[in-house]
Amino acid sequence: MANQKINFGKKKKKLNPKKIGITVVAALLVIFLGVKGVGATTSYIAEKKEEKILQEKRAEAERIAAEKKRKEEEEAKKRMVGVNHDAKQYSYDALKVSEKLKTYDYTNNGEKIVFLTFDDGSSTTVTPQILDTLKQNNVKATFFVTGQNIERGGKPAEALVKRAFDEGNAIANHSYSHDYKYLYPGRTLNLDNFLADFNKTDEILKRVISPYFSTRVLRCPGGHMSWKGMDTLDAYLNENNMASIDWNALNADAEGRKKNASQLAEHAKKTAEGKEMVVILMHDTYGKEETAKALPEIIKYFKDNGYEFKTLA
Repeated sequence: MANQKINFGKKKKKLNPKKIGITVVAALLVIFLGVKGVGATTSYIAEKKEEKILQEKRAEAERIAAEKKRKEEEEAKKRMVGVNHDAKQYSYDALKVSEKLKTYDYTNNGEKIVFLTFDDGSSTTVTPQILDTLKQNNVKATFFVTGQNIERGGKPAEALVKRAFDEGNAIANHSYSHDYKYLYPGRTLNLDNFLADFNKTDEILKRVISPYFSTRVLRCPGGHMSWKGMDTLDAYLNENNMASIDWNALNADAEGRKKNASQLAEHAKKTAEGKEMVVILMHDTYGKEETAKALPEIIKYFKDNGYEFKTLA
């Protein structure tokens, strides 16, 4: 008994190899998944960063494209004020011409200029001949078009308006209806009717030429000088930087008895005589074939007498 060892501690447990294996595997799995999780998180953050960078690049590209389009539209608007941008060298400030006509001052500091103007088109019969002659003689004109006649001629008439513009001629507004009773009831201007009528032609021109097309030049049917109550129109034009253009010479293709080409040319020459600044009234509507025939002689007269051909814009 004296030599017997007495163990007062706890009984030592035997380690279970199976449990040890499970614990080790579990620990390794936790370590593996932790490393993988960190890798996945890092990858996710990188992807999101790259996606943000791409979104910012797309947004910047869209901003640049939008700004470019805005500038192009602004430039287009500038190019489309009555005359093609490439033909601005032929254009002349219509407001200055309007003032000259109102004051009957046809001097121009010794420099001769002429504005060939044609009313009531476009027509599919006469306008093509006019355009051909202008092109052959390398001169430009101003066409005061009426919306009703453009619609009457359909696509061919629309194409002629576009052709006139593309070839460097100026396009101006001469109302939609040309209806004196509607525009000037009792021979007095009705401004609301007048503006509504002219706006209809403006919309047609935007559709035919370009959405950006506009013109600040108009001619009152019958002429500004012919009607009462025009002060309200003058105020409107002044407020909107627009010009109403009458004339100080004409070939008389709408006055008196019908004339042949030679007579029309002689009348144009006679009424332009002695004027340094000439705005000549002619027509390119239906039935004005003699005007088309007279045009070469009229152009020759002004060239021979040292006139420069300009358009109104």
